[in-house]
Amino acid sequence: MKIILWVVLTPVVLLLLGLGLYLLKAIVQGAFEGWRSAGNGDDDGSYRLPDEATALGMLPPNRQDTDNAAPVPAELAAAKAATLTNDWKSVAALFEAVGTDWERRYAYAEKLAGLAAVEDEWLIAWETERPDDPTAALLRARSTVVLAGRLRGSQRAKYTTSEQFDGFHRILSGTSELHARAAELAPDDPSPYISEISTALGLGYPHSDMDRVWSEITARDPHHFAAHWYALQYWCAKWRGSEQLARAFAAEAAAGAPLGSLLTVFPLIAHFEHHDDDSTTEADSTPEMIALVDACLADAAAAPADHPRLPEVRHLLAYYLSLQDRDAASVEQFRLVDGHVDALPWRYRADPAAAYCRLRDITLRQTAATT
Repeated sequence: MKIILWVVLTPVVLLLLGLGLYLLKAIVQGAFEGWRSAGNGDDDGSYRLPDEATALGMLPPNRQDTDNAAPVPAELAAAKAATLTNDWKSVAALFEAVGTDWERRYAYAEKLAGLAAVEDEWLIAWETERPDDPTAALLRARSTVVLAGRLRGSQRAKYTTSEQFDGFHRILSGTSELHARAAELAPDDPSPYISEISTALGLGYPHSDMDRVWSEITARDPHHFAAHWYALQYWCAKWRGSEQLARAFAAEAAAGAPLGSLLTVFPLIAHFEHHDDDSTTEADSTPEMIALVDACLADAAAAPADHPRLPEVRHLLAYYLSLQDRDAASVEQFRLVDGHVDALPWRYRADPAAAYCRLRDITLRQTAATT
């Protein structure tokens, strides 16, 4: 009788024991995940800067610049200030000093065109006095693209009105002609064609037309970072391509680029654009992904310290190094960019500064715990 009772009760006991262990594991794991997701808030929900961040001179979310990926160069800041007094000649002088540094020329054109999209009195004065100035023509083309984007808004299509779409397409359709004129006035400059990729995105250029634009760019500057950024967006699944096309484009860019050009970041960007969920890190920690991050680290180390896109690369490196539990290396990248968060992956988050500080602080604490 005892043997029969034991045979009957043993499975029940084992089942209850297994269930207890499962619940205990769930509780422990939940507490751990809660610690990771809670960040550094006090009980009242306020943010508390960790001691590890304070020791490195890092800043809390409310002191992170969400408009820039790095400090604004002094010469660009002066030019931006000059637009407030319609001093277009100072803006023109900035571009004359930049000359044929195509990477910097386009980076500065983006920033100043954004201002012209809001208030263009200074640009009108420039165009009036120098009607065939190629830089003024570039800024006019780019600012019109920005203006079209402002009319549409940043919400998803289902939250965008027909009036917004109509205004967007009406303004954007006129930018092809503006880009063509800017290119005609500066035959060696890839910038008008780079800006035209935004038109290709918005109006839905077929692949053959995008190939035409891309051939014009690469004939002038085959390793232009901003050009690759916009082109990769075109080839992503969310725009006019697919994950396969985006990854192929990024791999080709990285394979043919000289060390220090920073183009090895594009396979990481292609991966992020199609797998941007950081709640799980398995897909981000494969041997292939680790090799891609290592290649990008070497590229960043070889790049000129003043490369205008280097901070953006460091932000993405900090992100992936953290997801790969390479915390000390991640902290070094965070240290180099702290204070400015207009870069991937943070710019895709609802609160970029909070998202940045959350992962930074977790990484800092994990580094401290292992040293």
